Amino acid sequence: MAAHAADDASDSSASGYSFGGRFTGPSHWRFAGSPYTLHFHPSPEHRHVWAVGVEKQWDATDWLAGASYFSNSFGQDSAYVYVGKRYPGLWGWTSNEYFAQWSAGVLWGYRGEYKNKVPFNYRGISPGLLFSLGWQFTPKDALTVHALGDAGLMLQYSREFR
Repeated sequence: MAAHAADDASDSSASGYSFGGRFTGPSHWRFAGSPYTLHFHPSPEHRHVWAVGVEKQWDATDWLAGASYFSNSFGQDSAYVYVGKRYPGLWGWTSNEYFAQWSAGVLWGYRGEYKNKVPFNYRGISPGLLFSLGWQFTPKDALTVHALGDAGLMLQYSREFR
């Protein structure tokens, strides 16, 4: 118990708290782009959705943090800043080339007449949550499908830089 307490104490320092060691150690960067989103209920109001993003993943824990800039379904500039976790091998069910991922954070961008298109929106800011499934088809390249609540699915290509 004392050794565990010492380990916990070493996780925080004057230089910053590491959130229980989740965001420490070796890591790599991932850049992503999304050219296509499928809307479950298409509307004449919908515009082409695209996204670009960057995230950092810590190798030992598979925790990640990132940000994305995108044009939402109504043509508004939007952003998503988040933390999350990747699960290579889908919790041991498959080989490591298939993965599940979740992220949670702050979404900005749904304003004006579209402010009620996302829940809990206050002045264009709302909570965000994504669940994703992906395929790491090379050591550096992956395709991911993000579930956008009950609105649709977003296809994303990403490239890792180690």
